[in-house]
Amino acid sequence: MERLELKEVQKLEGHTDRVWSLDWNPATGHAGVPLVFASCSGDKTVRIWEQNLSNSLFSCKAVLEETHTRTVRSCAWSPSGKLLATASFDATTAIWENVGGDFECVSTLEGHENEVKSVSWNASGTLLATCSRDKSVWIWEVQPGNEFECVSVLQGHTQDVKMVRWHPTEDILFSCSYDNNIKVWADEGDSDDWQCVQTLGEPNKSYFMHSSWSTNIEGECGIYCNNFNMHNWLGWWLCSSNICKNGNA
Repeated sequence: MERLELKEVQKLEGHTDRVWSLDWNPATGHAGVPLVFASCSGDKTVRIWEQNLSNSLFSCKAVLEETHTRTVRSCAWSPSGKLLATASFDATTAIWENVGGDFECVSTLEGHENEVKSVSWNASGTLLATCSRDKSVWIWEVQPGNEFECVSVLQGHTQDVKMVRWHPTEDILFSCSYDNNIKVWADEGDSDDWQCVQTLGEPNKSYFMHSSWSTNIEGECGIYCNNFNMHNWLGWWLCSSNICKNGNA
C-alpha cells in the first residue's frame, strides 16, 4: 500500500496565543462558495478564514474580538452555517451572525459558574449544548430572533466536563469528563426531560479529552474517544437506539 504523505502548503498566522480549536463552515466549499473556517485562541479572539478560489490559499477575513474576556476554548458553526457559537473561559457562550458581511454577536449565553470548555450543535440546528468546569452540561433551545432558552441542566459528572458532541443524526448527546466517563444523554419524552441513559468508561484509564464521530464500512455510527495519558489510548463505541457497545474487541 502506498504511504500517504502530508506536506504543509500554508501556515496561517495572526493569533497571538495558542490556538485551541477550529471548525469548518458546513455551508461552504461547494457550488462555487469558497471554504470558510473559524479558529479560536487564548488571545480571546476568533478568526474567520476564507479560501481564495484562484490559488486555494486562505486569508483572514474577520477578527471577532472585544466580546470574550478570557480564552476562547471552542467554536462551532450551526448546520446551516449561518451562526457561529464560541465558548470561553469567561463562563459565557457567544452567538455570532454574519450580517451584511460583518460578524455581530447577536446573543450571549450565561449560566455556567466558570469556564465553558466546549460547544456543539445538534443535526437540525435547533439545540446547542455547552459544558463547563462546573461539572454540568447545559442544553439550549434556539428561539426566534436569535434568542436561546436553557431547557435542561444535566448533572452527573463528578469532574470538569471537557467536551460535548451530538450524535450525527439523532438528538443524543455525549459528554466526556475528567471523571474518566462518557455519559450518553437523551430526551425521554416531549417535556425536555433529559436523562443519562448510559455511562461509558474504562477502568484505570486517564480522563477523556476528545471525541469524534465516524461511520464504519457497514454504515454503523460510532464515537471515538482518546485520553490524556502517555499511551494516548483510543476507545471506540458503536451506537444505536441510545445504546452504545464497546467496539474495541
